[in-house]
Amino acid sequence: MAEPLVIDVKGMHYSPLNKMIRKAVATGVKEIVLNNVLGQRFIGNGVRGDAKIIVNGVPGGDLGMFMSGPECEVFGNAEHAPGNTMDQGSLIIHGSAGDAVAHSMRGGKVFVEGNIGYRGGIHMKEYEGKRPILVVGGTSHAFLGEYMAGGLILVLGIGNEPAVQDRGIGSGIHGGEIIIRGDVDDKLLGVGAKKVEFTDDDLIRLTPVIEDFCGRFDIDPKPFLDTNYSRIIPASARPFAGKYTWE
Repeated sequence: MAEPLVIDVKGMHYSPLNKMIRKAVATGVKEIVLNNVLGQRFIGNGVRGDAKIIVNGVPGGDLGMFMSGPECEVFGNAEHAPGNTMDQGSLIIHGSAGDAVAHSMRGGKVFVEGNIGYRGGIHMKEYEGKRPILVVGGTSHAFLGEYMAGGLILVLGIGNEPAVQDRGIGSGIHGGEIIIRGDVDDKLLGVGAKKVEFTDDDLIRLTPVIEDFCGRFDIDPKPFLDTNYSRIIPASARPFAGKYTWE
């Protein structure tokens, strides 16, 4: 197996760094290790293929934006909007992440071991058979799944009771589903969202996702393989239709 390309990015501007990453992947490099990352933005931006990018440190905003295929694994926290408009591939974050995680994501998966900020999963959407997945091990802040048009958001709430305590869950949702560990108070639901029963069939669907997530972070999945979840879906495909004036 070929040796990985190791880059010490300490003090490096993000623009030449990302050019190096794209060139390496284009020339067939299968694994890239970035050390001493501290705030460099757009890592993995637009990269296509089956390479793996290992990030040691804290990447800046828009990690994996427009990425299609690679796996990016972060050993640290991530700033805002990792997975922005990601098309395919995976982001595995061994830490927490900022606001707007998986913004407009349309394929692939984002796994965050810890917590995320506000507006996680905003405008996630399914695209040509692709179904994006965002799994959060900890909790999220307000407006989770805002304007969601497709895909899956799963919040396990590890170390948090209840799993989500902030308001506006699913505000404006018109596609996809939000699954939250435990019971969600109805007063936390946003406009256009409704809570329905989480069934045994739902558990069967989600078991591979739960097991995949737990396997990435060396977590025992067994405590999460029951029906103690709230399932939040759109109340309507047009949640704001009544806000407009029609002739």
